[in-house]
Amino acid sequence: MENNHPTAEKIINKYPQLAENIKVQRQRRIWIKVPYETFREFLEFAATELGINIFCMLTGLDDKEKYSFIYHMSDFDGLMLNIETSIPKSGELSIKTVTDMYPAADLQEREVFDLLGVKIEGLKEGKRYPLPDDWPDGEYPLRKDWTVDRLDKKTPSQEKKEEKNA
Repeated sequence: MENNHPTAEKIINKYPQLAENIKVQRQRRIWIKVPYETFREFLEFAATELGINIFCMLTGLDDKEKYSFIYHMSDFDGLMLNIETSIPKSGELSIKTVTDMYPAADLQEREVFDLLGVKIEGLKEGKRYPLPDDWPDGEYPLRKDWTVDRLDKKTPSQEKKEEKNA
């Protein structure tokens, strides 16, 4: 399907530099890649001018060279806008929270930290999710370089906890 969708056209009018990054999969499914530097501004545009006001899901991916995040968003009529952004693995591994705009993102952002080890700046303190509380520090099971045999190794904080409990 071509990008002659009304929402795609609104995006291109506001962000012509993103024209090549838009894919209209079908009438109510649009994908777009947005550089992280302009992600927050784009997200605010999507909410205020496109009516994309429902946070559905956040997918975190280890793409070997970078970490990618797909924010699956929707409007009240069922249009899904999937906004992908990424950060390099070589830099600081953190992204800013979107919970100030979309409170429902809280649990999903905790999952990104727990499984990929990418910090979420501004996320309020809370329980970890989905890994158990005794999961080893620094072990992130969705990273491409992670292997299950690393669970046998104890981290310094685990050893201290065990010493206190002994």
